[in-house]
Amino acid sequence: MKIAIMGAGAIGGYFGGRLADAGYDVSFIARGAHLAAIKANGLKVLSPLGDFTVNPATVTDNPADIGPVDIVLFMVKNYDTEQAAEQIKPLIGPDTAVIPFQNGVDARSLLGEVIGYDHVMGGVAFIPASIPEPGVIQHNAELAKLVFGEFDKQVSPRAVAFLGALEKSGVAGEIAADINVVLWSKLMFLTSMSAINCITRQPAGLVQQDEDTMALYMDAMREVAAVARAHGVMLGEEAIASNMALAQSFPPKNKTSMFQDLEAGRRLEINFLSGAVVRLGQEKGIDTPIHRTAWIAIKPWINGPAEM
Repeated sequence: MKIAIMGAGAIGGYFGGRLADAGYDVSFIARGAHLAAIKANGLKVLSPLGDFTVNPATVTDNPADIGPVDIVLFMVKNYDTEQAAEQIKPLIGPDTAVIPFQNGVDARSLLGEVIGYDHVMGGVAFIPASIPEPGVIQHNAELAKLVFGEFDKQVSPRAVAFLGALEKSGVAGEIAADINVVLWSKLMFLTSMSAINCITRQPAGLVQQDEDTMALYMDAMREVAAVARAHGVMLGEEAIASNMALAQSFPPKNKTSMFQDLEAGRRLEINFLSGAVVRLGQEKGIDTPIHRTAWIAIKPWINGPAEM
């Protein structure tokens, strides 16, 4: 199986690294200092599940150097999706599967319009990770799981093959019965946590320890659940309770990727998180005051430090 990692950041680097360490033919697509460090020293992963280094690592900034692959793990930031979709065309053969593991629920349509919907599966990554320095991935807890599936709810041969590769690499994987439910549930969890992280400038521990913040977090998740139901995805209190348990399991100092980006002065995905909840709610006449407030409060930093 030939695999390409489009966006070898914290998440792509971790899962791609595990697959490469297990002997799979994995090519990483990265840029800047991260690309240079991986070329020079390999990809180093620090994890509670075991440290390892992929060296040498096959890495480039040009997908055309790689050619067609069996699976593309598409892990770029949402705001880079359309440009990256054009860039991965050299990776696409007749049977190539592209699995976006991104925040939000917009990836299928954005990718499908460029490379064809038949190539696109759905995916959700569950992992707290960061890049402490170029070429190094820091995995911050034992949680590391990929959930994926076809949008027609069939268990396809390509999904089964990828699950097998994950299992042989020691990675937890699951073929979803309905990937749309998983995508919306992750949106519920992440966009609500990201909003609170960024507004309060505090990590996960605040949600875990402060009753008022915990209540706000649950109300924010209920807004997402209401929007999901309006779009035909049935999420209720059980999903909210499950996501609350997940939030409680994270290290108190854990920060969502958007909070990390905010602190570092990088571009933000707010339009694809709380902004998407607002937009999708408006399409169905659903009011989302918490996410609207978060979106308005955070978007001045959408392109980096706010300037007046």
